[in-house]
Parts: sequence; C-alpha cells; structure tokens
Amino acid sequence: QVQLVESGGGLVQAGGSLRLSCAASGRSFRGYAMGWFRQAPGKEREFVAAISSSGGSTDYADSVKGRFTISRDNAKNTVYLQMNSLKPEDTAVYYCAARRVAYNSDFVPSAAYDYWGQGTQVTVSS
Repeated sequence: QVQLVESGGGLVQAGGSLRLSCAASGRSFRGYAMGWFRQAPGKEREFVAAISSSGGSTDYADSVKGRFTISRDNAKNTVYLQMNSLKPEDTAVYYCAARRVAYNSDFVPSAAYDYWGQGTQVTVSS
C-alpha cells in the first residue's frame, strides 16, 4: 500500500512557474513508476508526465513537452513536477499516481496506475 500526498499547487499568472511535490509513504519507492495527471472542470483526467522507477526514463504529454519536467528523489520518496511557462489551459487539479513495476526499471507507464493522491489545485490566470 502506498499513500501519496501532493503539495505546491496555487494561483499563478500566465508565464509563471510552480513546482508540485508528491511525498510517498511506505518502503520500496524504487518499485514504483510515478506519474502526474490532471483534470480540468468538465473534462476527463489526462496524463501529464511519468517517470520510471529508476528515474532514468520519462514521458510527457505533447501539451506540456518543453515546459514541464518530472523528477524524483528516491532517497526522499518524493516525485516533483516543475511547471514553467504556465498557460491558462494548464488550470486543473493535479494528481500524483504510483504504479507498481519492476524494481529500478526504466519502464514508463502512461496508464493503469494503482495508487492516487488527493490532488492539488493549480490555477493559471491570464
């Protein structure tokens, strides 16, 4: 069982930056790929970014490539999402997710995650 707690959301002007953090409880953090998803009002939840359990591979949605960076600190059981050049269309609730994979793997899943955080609101004003 993994518990995930996101932080770092808030209100920012277009063009600004935010860094989201997701702290994971429990052991064996290196056995989980980590992802970020978001859900805007009236829309379905969508994939944003993911990182392998090793930290060596990442994947991004086309809409955030070049602006967002996902990273992880396995010593701190934490995954981050650095968001730069934010746009109003990035406004959403952002969710951290964990998927059990092989230990220290380079596999980067974009779906079928097992555990979810409660979400953190990101609002980008124009």
